[in-house]
Amino acid sequence: MIIIQIVGLALLSAILILVIKQDKQELAFLLSIDSGLVILISIIKQVEEVIELLIQLARQARVDMIYFNTIIKIIGIAYIGEFGAEITRDSGENALASKIELAAKIIIMVIAIPIMLSLIETILRLIPA
Repeated sequence: MIIIQIVGLALLSAILILVIKQDKQELAFLLSIDSGLVILISIIKQVEEVIELLIQLARQARVDMIYFNTIIKIIGIAYIGEFGAEITRDSGENALASKIELAAKIIIMVIAIPIMLSLIETILRLIPA
């Protein structure tokens, strides 16, 4: 199972980071980033499989692919923003991490505007005049 490999890598990396951090903080931080990227890359295949399944379901349900693609982008932005913020937090830059999270939220809001407008238009059509 891939989760065992991920947890094993994370534990090994954490131990190495603790040992290295005493002498070379910069190297420990780079190891942390590298470990995070390896974990991220290792789960990409599972994410692709989930997205392919969701695409099939959306097509069967005749969901407008513009909305579906927007939702997938929003999910991606949320995960990437969280990943970047956590790496930045690991380096001790909490204020910068908060700014990454804020930027991700604003980008999500901007991307979601067409969906919100469509929802509002649908609600207005359902309300009797």
